[in-house]
Amino acid sequence: MTIKLRKDFSYAMLVPTSMGVRISPLYGQPVYSSNTFFMHATSAETNVASISSYLGLPVKVLTTFVQGSPIAQFIKDDLASRHMVYEGPEVPQGGPWGFRHQFNIADSGYGSRGPRVHNDRAGEVGRTLNVKDFDLERIFGQEGVQIVHLSGLIAALSPETGVFCQELARTAKKYGTRIAFDLNYRATFWKGREGELRAIFTEIAELADILVGNEEDFQLSLGIRGPEAGGKDLTAKIEGFKEMISRVKEAFPNASVFANTLREVVDVNNHLWGALMREGENWHVVEPRPITVLDRIGGGDGFVGGLLYAILRGWEPAKWIQFAWATGAMATTFLTDYAQPTDEDQVWSIWEGNARVQR
Repeated sequence: MTIKLRKDFSYAMLVPTSMGVRISPLYGQPVYSSNTFFMHATSAETNVASISSYLGLPVKVLTTFVQGSPIAQFIKDDLASRHMVYEGPEVPQGGPWGFRHQFNIADSGYGSRGPRVHNDRAGEVGRTLNVKDFDLERIFGQEGVQIVHLSGLIAALSPETGVFCQELARTAKKYGTRIAFDLNYRATFWKGREGELRAIFTEIAELADILVGNEEDFQLSLGIRGPEAGGKDLTAKIEGFKEMISRVKEAFPNASVFANTLREVVDVNNHLWGALMREGENWHVVEPRPITVLDRIGGGDGFVGGLLYAILRGWEPAKWIQFAWATGAMATTFLTDYAQPTDEDQVWSIWEGNARVQR
């Protein structure tokens, strides 16, 4: 099958996001034992979009910035270096206890010592994302977008961001823009807001063309019964996921593509990495293969980014999951949370297992 995309567009992909920075100690050391850190701009949604932007497709980011903040300037410069156009209001900080960009404090782990992540989101400016600050008719109607990528992280960030994502999905549908929705369930975001968020997530899922999520995402975000088959047997696990995705398809028939990754952690630096995808009535499975991991954060985003890039390029569906598997694996070889492919051949070499020197 093929996914029909708009032919008149300024942007191949649009992502709403809350930008922040990640600070990490060097050499895989724990945060508490380190005194030297490196910093980079990050968000799950721009992690996804980076695959397309580095490979030459036009990408636009909708976000908010803290007015006059050096961190905001750092983020703007980073997005520009990734070939992304950004749009969003400048929000006054409001004093030292006011708004700021989120801080993600995380080490990479090493060997038998797993990574630890601490999210410091107090006063996060991205929670103010509001539909009133963006001209959606201009963005979708006049500029044109092929795919809008929505994340459950942003939909659940605040009541305002939930409405914003709903309106993005509604307007995208109106103008023939395809909608990708990565559920990204987070229990801490949902606490005390289950009814409100279930309604928002359900509406977006009903409008979506592409749904991405793991076992927990589909169960807790959308109320879909999880896999009945399980255990350690890989075949049973895959069949269990297929059963669950079939239930998702029955509940959300508008979507034509469903995908999730399969991961088994041997140790921090050695994983088994696989993927499962349904397009139309066809199943595509990449059974888990060994990959070497520098930093696991962003691997799932890299997978989604590769999947959407392959769809945007109009390739046959069998290649979608292959490219997605490879960009996900590639992302785990970077410390930036996102892969930075130099060209498609580099990604296909990863899929083929070719790590030879290219001269």
